[in-house]
Amino acid sequence: MPQIQLIPASAAGALDAAEEAVDLLLDTGRAPGDILVLTTGELHPWAAHELSFGEAAYWAQHDAGDDVFYADAAQAQRAAGRPVVVFAANGGPADAMATALPVALARAGALLVVCGDPEQINSVLGAGV
Repeated sequence: MPQIQLIPASAAGALDAAEEAVDLLLDTGRAPGDILVLTTGELHPWAAHELSFGEAAYWAQHDAGDDVFYADAAQAQRAAGRPVVVFAANGGPADAMATALPVALARAGALLVVCGDPEQINSVLGAGV
């Protein structure tokens, strides 16, 4: 079971909080390829940019595994596990977090960092997170 770290953030602030978490992970020695970032609402700008070149090129970068990878939480099933998963609860469908957070937890090898509303997150993952 991975360690779970909760970073309280509003839906509007969750992506910024996730970015800060990624920066901190990289600063403390995590390899970029160890990190998967999932968003429930608006795509991370990197993902939106890369997807403009097509799905095949986008997922090829995922498969190469040599850099931080950003994906829509709805596609978490398709993403391979990584040692660290950063989950940004930045809006999206009402059930997005309930559906994607357990998948994110399953994908995280050592650490799951969740940026979002603590009450919502605790209701999905169970109290005491």
